[in-house]
Parts: sequence; C-alpha cells; structure tokens
Amino acid sequence: MEATSLLEIANTFGAPVYVYDADKITSQYHKLTRAFDQVEHLRLNYAAKALSNLSILRLMNSLGSGLDTVSIQEVKLGLLAGFSPESIIYTPNGVSLEEIEEAAALGVQINIDNLSILEQFGNKHPDIPVCIRINPHVMAGGNSNISVGHIDSKFGISIHQIPHLLRIVELTDMRVNGIHMHTGSDILDIDVFLYASEILFETAKHFKHLEFIDFGSGFKVPYKKGDIQTNVEELGKKLSKRFNAFCKEYGKSLTLTFEPGKFLVSEAGYFLTKVNVVKQTTSTVFAQVDSGFNHLIRPMLYGAKHEIINISNPTGRERYYSIVGYICETDTFGSNRRIREITEGDILTFRNAGAYCFTMASNYNSRYRPAEVLWYKGKAHLIRERETFDDILKNQVDTSALFEAVPESVTGK
Repeated sequence: MEATSLLEIANTFGAPVYVYDADKITSQYHKLTRAFDQVEHLRLNYAAKALSNLSILRLMNSLGSGLDTVSIQEVKLGLLAGFSPESIIYTPNGVSLEEIEEAAALGVQINIDNLSILEQFGNKHPDIPVCIRINPHVMAGGNSNISVGHIDSKFGISIHQIPHLLRIVELTDMRVNGIHMHTGSDILDIDVFLYASEILFETAKHFKHLEFIDFGSGFKVPYKKGDIQTNVEELGKKLSKRFNAFCKEYGKSLTLTFEPGKFLVSEAGYFLTKVNVVKQTTSTVFAQVDSGFNHLIRPMLYGAKHEIINISNPTGRERYYSIVGYICETDTFGSNRRIREITEGDILTFRNAGAYCFTMASNYNSRYRPAEVLWYKGKAHLIRERETFDDILKNQVDTSALFEAVPESVTGK
C-alpha cells in the first residue's frame, strides 16, 4: 500500500488503527497454491488465530480456503463467516472433552493431541472420525516460544507414544481419517521440515483409512528488506514429490493440507500510530506513540522486530529514535531505530502487523482496542469500530448499591 493511502486512512478513521491489504492476502494465498500445483489434492486451512476478524475470514472463504481453529469460539466465527462445517478443522490444546464434543456436534473435523482425550472421545464417539496431532520432536525456528514440535512442547502426542496410541485406536474401534503435525513458526531450513515430514509419513502408515495429512505451517515471512524467508517454491517441489510417492505407496490419493496463518496475513498488515511526544533524555531520543503493548505485544513478548516508518515525513533526514508507547510499563517497540525525522503529530506505520497483532490486543490500562480497516479493491472499508468507554464497562456489574452506606466502624466517625 502507498503511504498516501495509509495517511488518508489515519485521517479518516483516526489512530491507532490496523489496516489490512486484501490484494496482498490474495497474492500470498495464490503463491502457496502454485507452489504445490503438482499435488492432486491440496487444502489450505487458514489459521484463524492469526487474524480472526469476520471480514478477513469471509475473504479467506471466498478464496477457497478452509479454516484451522483452536477454540469453539473460532469454530463459531468460521461458521458465521460462511465456512461449511466440513471445511473447518478444530485443533485445540488442553481443552475439556465437553468443548470437543460441542465442536463435533457442529460437524467440524476434530483433531486430538493427547492420549487421555483420545481414549475418552473414542469410547463415547467411535463413529466420529478424528485427526491425530503428532509431536515429531523436531525443533523448527530459532525461538522456543513459537517452536512447538520439540520434545518439551505441550502440543501433540509424542512419536514415542505411538504404540499406546495404536492400542487406544484398536480398543475403541475409532476411525482416524487424518494425521497432523505443526513444528512451529519461522521455518527456514527446508531439510528440517522435510525430516519432520518423514516422521509423519512413517506414522501415517499405521492408519488404513486416512483422507488427509496435515503438515501444519510456520513459513517465515520477511520482516525487512532483504530478510530471509521460507522458500515455499523449493519446499513445494520437494514435498510434493515425496507426498505423491507416499500416496502411491499408500494406495490412495490423499489430500495434502497446510494451516498457514502468518504467511497469508502478516505482510498485508499495517499498524498506524500517532506520535504524542518526542522526548530527549541524556542518552536517548524517545518517540512516544498513542499505543503500547496493549495493541501490539509481539516486540515485548517474542522480541519480534517490526519495521517502523515515518510516513508523514518520507524524505526527511534519518535520525535515531527509540519508539515507545503510552502504557505504564516498559513497552519499547524498537530501540535506537534509524527513522526519518519525527515530530509530534507524525504518523508512524509498523509493517508486518497482520498476524498475531490485533488478535493479541487487550484493554490493559483501560485503553481502548483500535479500529480495523480492510483495503479492498482500492478502497478503505471499516471492519471493526474503535472501542469506546461503554465497551470497557459492557460486562461489568453495577455494584454501587453495596457501597452506599459505609459502616461507622470503617470511617471512624
């Protein structure tokens, strides 16, 4: 998107505001499908947790995507957005059997990642097909917070527990129609991913009624010019060849499934903030914006680095600034960043703000969550209104009557 369009959005809808470019989301979706065009059956299930606004879900549905969900609420959002139940896979972690049964009653694909729930569900509902999530014990990416396939991860059933898993399946006579893994985000080494895939193929051989194999996702996207990223074209060629060979060996054409989230929406997102104060200390120049980790927590939580651009002064001389927020905590978005000269009132844009940004926002310090705008076919469409004080109070119960008369023993009178 052009800086002029972003500035116009900030002027029209105010700041802070999230903006999503539908054209970029669409191009990323087609980029991934082209990379695997040698596979007969391919299914992309968009990971709703990355960005769950209903308008984004409707866009994904229009592209032909399925939906990957991790909560009953995301399942219901998907249905409301127009996804058919059979195009939704439900992959929770640590939820109750009751929630899984609620999702199953809605007709979505169930994906189970622990032996206890698998046995309970199989005993009660042997006729409902399930997918099983495997932990391949493979570390993908360099950050343990977003790598979920390692041996100490809470996600998935360990490959060392396959004998126990098979015993449960046999005793309950349940039907397993899918095998799944997700090693984590920021995958760079394709060979490591292919190694984990071989573990999944070996596991799949134990099940005779599979319909699909889900390889998760976690493809890395660039966060700055020249940044490294997952080579999906190379991965497409290598994994497609191996997948087709496995299907031939298995004796059945299966569906190759991915659950991309960040890959589809991260680069499409822009977070626009206004500079409240430029503050110089003895060692640092701070640009303090009208936001904080209540709106964008990834830099503080994961150490994520978002490129920050002063779109109000694109030709100014570059200076060094630390970009910080207005929260009563340390909420540093970037330290000593080289940015075009900043003055109070300027609009700064944070790039790669489409994935795990608004969805992780909160009302900390009783601040409002920002508006969301979709840039679609050259026009800005408001898809979420900015919160108001009424939203802060919405679910709070009026207890003022409890405190109308204060006992004398408390006041001392």
